[in-house]
Amino acid sequence: MTAQNTPLSDERVLAELRKVNDPDLQKDIVTLGFVRNLSIDGGAVRFDINLTTPACPVKDQMRDEAERLVEAIPGVATVSVNMTAEVQSSPQMAKGALENVRNVIAVGSGKGGVGKSTIAVNLAAALSGSGARVGLLDGDIYGPSLPIMLGVTAAPDHADGKITPRESAGLRFMSMGLLVKTPDQPLIWRGPMAHKAFQQCLFDVAWGELDYLVVDLPPGTGDVHLTLAQSVPMTGAVIVSTPQDVGLQISVKTLRMFEQTKVPILGIIENMAYYICGHCGAKDPIFGEGGARRAASEMGIPFLGEVPLDMAIRSQADLGTPIVVADPEAASSVVLRQISEQLAAQVSIRNYNAPVLEIE
Repeated sequence: MTAQNTPLSDERVLAELRKVNDPDLQKDIVTLGFVRNLSIDGGAVRFDINLTTPACPVKDQMRDEAERLVEAIPGVATVSVNMTAEVQSSPQMAKGALENVRNVIAVGSGKGGVGKSTIAVNLAAALSGSGARVGLLDGDIYGPSLPIMLGVTAAPDHADGKITPRESAGLRFMSMGLLVKTPDQPLIWRGPMAHKAFQQCLFDVAWGELDYLVVDLPPGTGDVHLTLAQSVPMTGAVIVSTPQDVGLQISVKTLRMFEQTKVPILGIIENMAYYICGHCGAKDPIFGEGGARRAASEMGIPFLGEVPLDMAIRSQADLGTPIVVADPEAASSVVLRQISEQLAAQVSIRNYNAPVLEIE
């Protein structure tokens, strides 16, 4: 019996769906177990495609290809595809102290002034906007900035011996800036005190169920970086740099620190990559061009994207709302969402390829 007159069946539909590949995981969606709840009622075919992240950058293409292939099967009258997602947990998290947190992503930079915190808060908000459950931890003990960027400065509540994270822009977040009496109060602490404060913000917070916990690290390679690397089995780290050679060289030092502490590198983001003229729309790479992309290529790590130098990103941060939330259609918001999708894809790749750990 030829394929043209094969009776309509689950096997016939699945055979066509095996032609749809996930370009990140490099396998077809049937083998990956993405196809669920397949049903055939006469000529009506329904099924779910359950992805590894709601921020999948190619989910629309996979849905469209699946519909096209199944619609072409003789006897099919209608096709209904329901796109769902279930973020996979990093295998290492099974032995971690953060209950119900599936992935921990560190965002670091070699020096201050590169817009790392602004990038971190917008990436977290973009992931949340895709439908993921996202937490954000301000790891800069001495200079916390996330309360201002998220427009919340009131102290958090406590319940059952845990700190209740504040919520803004779809995020659950925690910062030492929420625990000081006044926003301008300096924290004059030695290293061990900062170490303890960071652990409190990390482990004594009732984060709840999270797909991603984004940790905005302070610049450089200090105590907080080591504390995080030694305390939590991180899914990976993202490095934020600028096009200048000096800034990039310093950021590479942070990258090497993560490598030495066995934290996978999920990618590099180049911030302030170019300026868009408000009059003619031309792009001007005023700080240089392509440095982070070249460095990523030379080191064999993913390049996640370029963020323009946009005054609106800074002004929205000062107003307490990330630009991806305040103006989702802005050019900068589109870029930041695309970068968040690339980051989510790298997390999925990392978790899929990671060895399965035996739980003792």
